[in-house]
Amino acid sequence: MTTPMPLSSMGAPLMALRIFADEYRHLPAPTISISTVYPDLLELSFHDDADGFEIWCEALRIRPGAVQHSVQRDGRTSVMKAATNYSGGPVKLISFSTIPAPEETRSRAEVAP
Repeated sequence: MTTPMPLSSMGAPLMALRIFADEYRHLPAPTISISTVYPDLLELSFHDDADGFEIWCEALRIRPGAVQHSVQRDGRTSVMKAATNYSGGPVKLISFSTIPAPEETRSRAEVAP
């Protein structure tokens, strides 16, 4: 039988989260993830909120050149990723934004008369 992981093993991301709640409480709220798979990692994700992602990158002093960009789902989803270290552990930011279909590929039902 495997010994369960103690909550203390997630100390770095929990401390970062406490600091963020105090220091950055005015920033847009991301989806927050801390996992037993990667107990040192705090993940902040933004869904259809690229501005929120950018604001957090700026607050955490992540240079624009350090942001990775890709496209997935047949060119319909923009993904931006950035990472930094904060309070003794890695913090990963991810943004998922819908890319509007070009006008000529929309169905007639989507296009207003």
